[in-house]
Amino acid sequence: MVTVPTPLDPTALEQRLLELAGAVPDPELPVLTLAELGVLRGLQLTGPGRVEVELTPTYTGCPAIEAMSADIERVLHGQGIPEVEVRTVLAPAWSTDDITAEGRRKLAEFGVAPPRPTGPDGPVPVALGIRCPHCGSTDTTLLSRFSSTACKALRRCEACREPFDHFKEL
Repeated sequence: MVTVPTPLDPTALEQRLLELAGAVPDPELPVLTLAELGVLRGLQLTGPGRVEVELTPTYTGCPAIEAMSADIERVLHGQGIPEVEVRTVLAPAWSTDDITAEGRRKLAEFGVAPPRPTGPDGPVPVALGIRCPHCGSTDTTLLSRFSSTACKALRRCEACREPFDHFKEL
């Protein structure tokens, strides 16, 4: 007996396309996906063969948003979706709290100190140190407020003397 595959219902298709868009690597931190970074805000089928995707940049004017949009379009076109509109959504603003636990783990594994959670009450208390992703020490020194991207700072661990990026809290 031959079974004929049935097309996905719209909800299942949306979920599948959201997973595919979310699996796109961040162009500046390719160890993270857009879903893990927390910038992919939503995906809706808006008609036959038409999808609208919502992205929130890590900060207004982030140059990576264009590359993210193009990568999402490419992936969804590859799934047979001819019309893909990627919209930039600025509210609610992105926060480093939007980075998933898996994303934080991957950042540390990659050698980038993940941002500390800010929580609902605002900024991180000053007493918390930035943990070195190499040795775990919190005895670290800020070398530069900016690193390879505007959302990272350059620090050095005083225990192991290794420099490392720190994803700044927002």
